[in-house]
Amino acid sequence: MSRRIALSVVAGAVVLAGAGAFALAYAGDQDPAPALAHSAVHYTAPDGGRDGSLSFTTEVSAPSGVKSLKVLAWPEKSAFAKKQLTAEEMAAVESATCTPAGGRTVRCVYKAPVSAADAASSAHGAWHIAVFATAKDGHTAFDTRAADFTLA
Repeated sequence: MSRRIALSVVAGAVVLAGAGAFALAYAGDQDPAPALAHSAVHYTAPDGGRDGSLSFTTEVSAPSGVKSLKVLAWPEKSAFAKKQLTAEEMAAVESATCTPAGGRTVRCVYKAPVSAADAASSAHGAWHIAVFATAKDGHTAFDTRAADFTLA
């Protein structure tokens, strides 16, 4: 084999190895778990015979796409403060409505009416929003305090 051909083969192997290493490093940097961003909660108390409302919004991204987002509002002065919520408990709560927001990201919105009776019988003070996101590939993300609000 001539020296020129041998050098070309070695140079090609180095380039391919470098490209492969870059691809593996890039793939390894991508976290398969869903990620939340721009989470916000808005609570409006019932007033003058009209229901109030609780609204939570967030953006969820996952490399494989987002399958679902479960949402639960819970008072700081509750059993959940002592005994942390679990993924199994979150599986039974209500889902947010998610719409595409570009790429592998969805914008999820959870809305619930709050009657005067609900507000009166609920614990007053600090409340938290817990979320459980599931990606299409089965990876999950769980945040027990994605957002906070106060029930006065």
